Amino acid sequence: MQGSGQQVTQERRFGRINWMGLYTLAEREILRFIKVWTQTLLAPLVTAGLFVVIFTIAIGPRRGDVMGVDFTTFIGPGILMMTVIQNAFANTSSSIVVSKVQGNIVDTLMPPLSAGELVLGYLAGGIARGLIVALAIAAALWLFVGIVPQHPFVALFFVIIGAALLSAIGMVAGIYAEKFDQMAAITNFIVTPLAFLSGTFYSVDALPPVLNQITHLNPIFYLIDGARWGLLDVSDSSPVLGAAVSVVTTVAVCLVAWWLFRKGYRLKA
Repeated sequence: MQGSGQQVTQERRFGRINWMGLYTLAEREILRFIKVWTQTLLAPLVTAGLFVVIFTIAIGPRRGDVMGVDFTTFIGPGILMMTVIQNAFANTSSSIVVSKVQGNIVDTLMPPLSAGELVLGYLAGGIARGLIVALAIAAALWLFVGIVPQHPFVALFFVIIGAALLSAIGMVAGIYAEKFDQMAAITNFIVTPLAFLSGTFYSVDALPPVLNQITHLNPIFYLIDGARWGLLDVSDSSPVLGAAVSVVTTVAVCLVAWWLFRKGYRLKA
């Protein structure tokens, strides 16, 4: 009987990776936000639409062109990426924090899933949510603003890598936070400022030299700038540099999340 049980386990793992467990975790994370789609999908679309309308009415007529495109068109990609990263971060961080507060994080840690499989499973949920939100906003920008992606595969790359990066950051934040107010503090004082102060609504070339240099140290700047190049063919920096910075940063943060899961930091009693 013991040998038979080991054989079943090996068959389910399909090699060295527990594909069944990984699929189940990813499915759970995706179903989490789909079941409450009015909060996780519809609400971000409404918020993004309000940003476009408010900034267009308040600033658009007086702002003129930015980098050769009108202001409303210029801010479209920034709002799209800002919404993507906020939702990707919220998906992983809220899942982990809620599980810790409710005491059912053990249901995730007990199955035969390695630290790497846990990271990939949570990443899948965050990337899926970010990608769905991005596609919906991109469709709205095409219908109402007339933005047609100039380099669609580049834009898709930055959306996916951006969702992956913020999903990884969300995992680290969710593991670190032990209360909802700690999670709110990370969101309000770290994630939101990084998103807003990264060229979302302006070109960084308009900033003073010191602030310009500081902005280039912000990895989210490269996500927004890369998405803007993919959609509009205009950017403040090289898309190749942005892709390299984004990939390296994402891998680094994923390794931190992997290490925290492996050590059970603030997860195991």
